[in-house]
Amino acid sequence: ISSLGVSPWERRPRRPHSHEFILRAMVRLSGLFAGALALSSTARGASGFALSNEAKAKATRDGTASVAAVAALALEEEAEAKEGGRRREREVFTNLDSAENALGSSHSISLRKQHLSLNHTQRLNSQIVHKTAYYGKIEVGSPPQAFTVVFDTGSGNLMLPSTYCQSRACTMHKRFNRKSSATAEDIEADGGAVRRGGPRDQITVTFGTGEISGIFLKDDVCVGSLCSNVRFVGATEETEDPFTAFNFDGVLGLALPQMAQGPKFSLMDCLVDSKVLRHPIFSVFLSDSDMEASEITFGDIKQEHMSSDMFWMPVSKDTGYWQVQIEDITINNKRQSLCPHCQVAVDTGTSQLAGPTDVINDLASRLDVKQDCSNFKTLPKLGFVMGDHVLNLSPEDYVDKSSQGCEVSLMPLDVPPPNGPLFIFGDPFLRKYYTSYDRENRRVGFAQAKHIGAVQEELLVSLNGPGIVKRARFKEEEEEENTLEQQPFSERKSSIFLSRSER
Repeated sequence: ISSLGVSPWERRPRRPHSHEFILRAMVRLSGLFAGALALSSTARGASGFALSNEAKAKATRDGTASVAAVAALALEEEAEAKEGGRRREREVFTNLDSAENALGSSHSISLRKQHLSLNHTQRLNSQIVHKTAYYGKIEVGSPPQAFTVVFDTGSGNLMLPSTYCQSRACTMHKRFNRKSSATAEDIEADGGAVRRGGPRDQITVTFGTGEISGIFLKDDVCVGSLCSNVRFVGATEETEDPFTAFNFDGVLGLALPQMAQGPKFSLMDCLVDSKVLRHPIFSVFLSDSDMEASEITFGDIKQEHMSSDMFWMPVSKDTGYWQVQIEDITINNKRQSLCPHCQVAVDTGTSQLAGPTDVINDLASRLDVKQDCSNFKTLPKLGFVMGDHVLNLSPEDYVDKSSQGCEVSLMPLDVPPPNGPLFIFGDPFLRKYYTSYDRENRRVGFAQAKHIGAVQEELLVSLNGPGIVKRARFKEEEEEENTLEQQPFSERKSSIFLSRSER
């Protein structure tokens, strides 16, 4: 709307009110009784509405006017004027819709939260792992079929249970019915058509302790009003562990294209190519309490979720992860000379923090978390250096505190070079920091998250401090003063006034 320079209400044609039509009818009536002179002139009311010459002829008989004819004609022309106004109004709003589509739009999806307690055999000191899943609604097919999915920056494909799957993990969730969608197509892994009666491509993907097997489909996928034709996986089999524990139906991968099955499998790339997004980005805000809703926004960044400026880091490796370089690890903002060549993958589908085994063991020793939680309140901040910034985590973010005691909650994960050593930042990090993912420029934005009712602690720290203040001549002002000195005094006063008002 702002690009057109005027609001639709200012451009809407004015519609005359009913009393104006009656007034005009009365004016015409008196004019007609006055004779041919009134008929030869244009009788106008308060808003400029006038009967046409053809209408005047219809409303008179031998120079006299029929009151009923004039009244009926007034109502008829009122209806015509209203319809004309509606038609012009539709044209205005059609132009506005076209302008909005040309600019693209954005859409936010509220995310629901599920707390999980799952068995994890890799943990030595605890057999139960507490996880949190955030999920929201999408629609697939024509007519649309609604599903809930985890929006996962750590995977690249959309995976949904299908009606071909009869395992309990599928039947307890909403399943995609390919036959009920007029726009669905069966495809092979490369996007080609399926040969009727022949074998078809299938895929098996491992998720933690479980697996999903499925076939390939293509259909319209919508995130709110943002839609595109996307290839995806329809599950034909899902293991009970862990999928029966989930409230959500499937997973929507938002990783970079390298992690997708192939072209047109990445929803984000399809939305960007379709030019439906205001900006080629999506942003994630995770709440830290029940007082506010979590959400993912496609096409924009929401300033209300930020308590600091956002800074950007380029994607550092072509792994498909939204992965950036860290230079060091800090404890209470003091560099530790740990892991100088480490990478960090920001993963919205993971509820934990993970990192290289040797680094985690070293950190556990330096942090000295007591098993009985006796020093929990005095534990330091744990930070990660990115460019000129330190992104800190508080003890409640990196310590697993339960009835069994306290321990560092970072999971061991060993990814060899060149893609590693690698940290994974999941939900604990994402509740502290609002993140944005720029597909076009391949970069990740970080800002300290702003939470309702929370006391904002300074977690995002600049290594340059508040900046260096120095005194110097400002080039533009110096040039301006040189120009003023060459003007007559009378002109100089007006120039000074204008320059100050402009500034």
